[in-house]
Amino acid sequence: MTDFNKTQSPIAVSPNEAARLAGVGRTTLYAALATGELKSLKIGTRRLIKVTAIHDWLQLNEQRNGG
Repeated sequence: MTDFNKTQSPIAVSPNEAARLAGVGRTTLYAALATGELKSLKIGTRRLIKVTAIHDWLQLNEQRNGG
């Protein structure tokens, strides 16, 4: 079993934190979740977004916009 401590980065974050990390508004983030463009998972009642999925989503948008 992996021993996690407070200095390690989280693997998944809440939608609010994901929006903050990505530098977008909550509406933009929830729209991406609704279309399936950004993947998330649900554990109990919590919706979580993997940090790697946020990076992938940002790269996809960068490629679309010629960045």
